[in-house]
Amino acid sequence: MEGRKSGKPAEAEAILAKADGARLIACDERGQSFASRDFAARIAALRDDGVRQLAFAIGGADGLDLSVREAAADVISFGPATWPHALARVMLAEQVYRAISILGGAPYHRD
Repeated sequence: MEGRKSGKPAEAEAILAKADGARLIACDERGQSFASRDFAARIAALRDDGVRQLAFAIGGADGLDLSVREAAADVISFGPATWPHALARVMLAEQVYRAISILGGAPYHRD
């Protein structure tokens, strides 16, 4: 019985395979931070440029493999603090939801 690969290289291989055909956005502490409206504007710009599919990559406890960061068209950050990857997923989902709401014209409490 063949064992499953493990570690960052195996994770990178799986991420890159799943992201095939999409615009890959890596979530990494060394990436660019966005305010919510700026993140929404970035998503809108990608949409307006014809990008039809986004794939966000959040690494495991040890972060993303360099190959994923290099393959990513964008690298974004939730700030300089270290976040558990499970919490980062929730934070990303909230920001994507907020961006869609902003772009849809919903009231934004920061206005």
